Amino acid sequence: MGDFLTLQGKRTLITGGTQGAGAATVALFRDLGARVMTSARRNPGNLPETEFVAADLTTLQGCETVAKAVRGQLGGVDILVHMLGGSAAPGGGFAALGEAEWQAELNLNLMPAVRMDRALLPAMVAQGSGVVVHVTSIQRALPLPEATTGYASTKAALSVYSKSLSKEVAPKGVRVVRVSPGWIATDASIRLAERLAAQAGTDLEGGKKMIMDSLGGIPLGRPTTPEEIANLIAFLASDRAGSITGTEVVIDGGTVPTA
Repeated sequence: MGDFLTLQGKRTLITGGTQGAGAATVALFRDLGARVMTSARRNPGNLPETEFVAADLTTLQGCETVAKAVRGQLGGVDILVHMLGGSAAPGGGFAALGEAEWQAELNLNLMPAVRMDRALLPAMVAQGSGVVVHVTSIQRALPLPEATTGYASTKAALSVYSKSLSKEVAPKGVRVVRVSPGWIATDASIRLAERLAAQAGTDLEGGKKMIMDSLGGIPLGRPTTPEEIANLIAFLASDRAGSITGTEVVIDGGTVPTA
């Protein structure tokens, strides 16, 4: 891959880069020569201070802390990858989501990207180059009403925000793209499959099938790996994808059943 693709010297911030697809993306970007910083609430213990900043990006103060650290360590960014996202909302449909749950979804899945872009994008515009990658979700087009209404809605908001931003900054030399994953085989999702399997009296493969069935099936027959997500993001952030902007690239094994 190194012969075809390089990110040599690219100053990069990857939010939520300590586990799952985020960690895989951090590792790949470094392998490809990028100068990478990442952030999370806590350092997993294996990242030096020059490559990590501890902050809660669901808050304005946390975003400002990360932006300040990035300017200090890297002098700005050439690539900004928003991996942060997730949901702790309860199941039970719309009635289970009160004010606190909705605000938490917005604070995790939309506002960190808005705030980090606001802090770091002007310098990209000033230098006339840069790439912003927003990681959305197929849930924006395939919500599960029992459990993901809030998550799906905020990812849809992120997608629309990203599209609008791309139209504004593309003429100024900055590309904005979206990556839309389906089910990713992270440690957390495998643990979920194990729990479902135990409850149903089946094995791990049976647990995985339960998750795939809840999504309406995955034609490829398996979840996407974190490394596959990282590969796509690295390509889109590279000069090889120099004319790709304003679009959303789905990586879901064929889960979404429409074109």
